[in-house]
Amino acid sequence: MECQDLVRYLSDFIDNNLDDELMQAARDHLATCHNCHIVLDSTQKTILLYRQKGQQQGMMPRRHDALFAQLTEALQQRDDDCD
Repeated sequence: MECQDLVRYLSDFIDNNLDDELMQAARDHLATCHNCHIVLDSTQKTILLYRQKGQQQGMMPRRHDALFAQLTEALQQRDDDCD
């Protein structure tokens, strides 16, 4: 699994909604990729803080899409810098 794949599956990973093979691939990737581990940790903390505030509504689709695009772009830039 690569960084972009992890970001694509991040929500399902957090919700434990991936099949066993993808779940293991995500765990393996997270064990070796510091940046993706930070993305996961930050996302989980954001969800926790949001829930603690009593906000039970989901993120607005436009906001969700913008956040996803930013994460994808950041990972792509990191990959480009590593090449």
